[in-house]
Amino acid sequence: MGTISQLHDRLRPPADRIESEEAAVAAARRLAAGFRRQSSERDINRILPFPELDALSLSGLTGITVPPEYEGLDVSNALLAEIVAIIAEGDASIGECLAIHFAALEGLRLHGGEDLQRLLFSRALSGDRFATASFPADSITSLPLGHRIDGRSAQAPGVLFADWLVISGAADHQLLYVNRRSEGLQSVDSWDGFGQRTNGTALLVAENVQARADAAVRQGAPAAAMTALLNAGVDLGIARAVLSELQETSAVPAAAGTLIVGIEAAAALLERAGHRLDIAQINSGPAIADAEFSATAAQAHASELALRTATAIFEIAKGDTGGIGLNLDRHWRNARIRALGGKLERLHAKAAAHYSHSWEI
Repeated sequence: MGTISQLHDRLRPPADRIESEEAAVAAARRLAAGFRRQSSERDINRILPFPELDALSLSGLTGITVPPEYEGLDVSNALLAEIVAIIAEGDASIGECLAIHFAALEGLRLHGGEDLQRLLFSRALSGDRFATASFPADSITSLPLGHRIDGRSAQAPGVLFADWLVISGAADHQLLYVNRRSEGLQSVDSWDGFGQRTNGTALLVAENVQARADAAVRQGAPAAAMTALLNAGVDLGIARAVLSELQETSAVPAAAGTLIVGIEAAAALLERAGHRLDIAQINSGPAIADAEFSATAAQAHASELALRTATAIFEIAKGDTGGIGLNLDRHWRNARIRALGGKLERLHAKAAAHYSHSWEI
């Protein structure tokens, strides 16, 4: 694509405040139903879902991980993964953006200073969205009062929809929280893949962008477990979307039973990993390794399941499932693009490494 993207500057009204986990699930289901209606058209024509992302912000869902001391709900991690799966079932690209947003807030919750937390958590409660981007180490210069960023980032999903960017790559392993409207920062719509076509992937071009010292957060565990858990939620949502569309096009054949069982197993793995992450967030040591192992296993299973389910629908249902109007192949394309780059192999190796140190799964 390679086009300079202008900021989506239309002002949003204040976001709703979600007061309970039940309300969060209800909001996710309502939004997902709406996202699903035009998801195929958005994929075919690559229509970026700015209105849908604004609806997500206004619903209050972007603030449900804010800690109670900052007036948030702080839902359980198992429920958080399920909410991501619900949104991804409606539209996998929007689900991915929500997963990235929550992962960015987790790093802030774990290691951010009090003033930075107060500022950014209030923005999340107001509906602001977060995304991440990585710059080469030689693009980031440490200064006495912060960091300076010059250069081009790797392309990353969610950037076009973000209000705040979490930038990695600094030699001192700091994560830099930067306003996307910062002077000298431009986003370039760089997506040209065959899947996740509307997930707001872009690269950043920075020229003398300043990041203050008090907007830097160190990297650390268990943020990796959270990222893996949320990625598993996106892939579970893709698998569910395939079965939902199968139900609409034909009776679900007995051959789909294996896929249905796989989806239930994936949901159980997500729930278990979420509970372990709950424990890791209040305990150190072995609890962190246990959470990362469970989340990695859940992600590996969900990723394989999404691919298998999206492929099997054409063999199981047959008939008109290959019709271009149905656009069912988008689910395979979405699952495949998320699994590219050896991700599954790395997940398997990571899970094996964890398991070799413990007999308790």
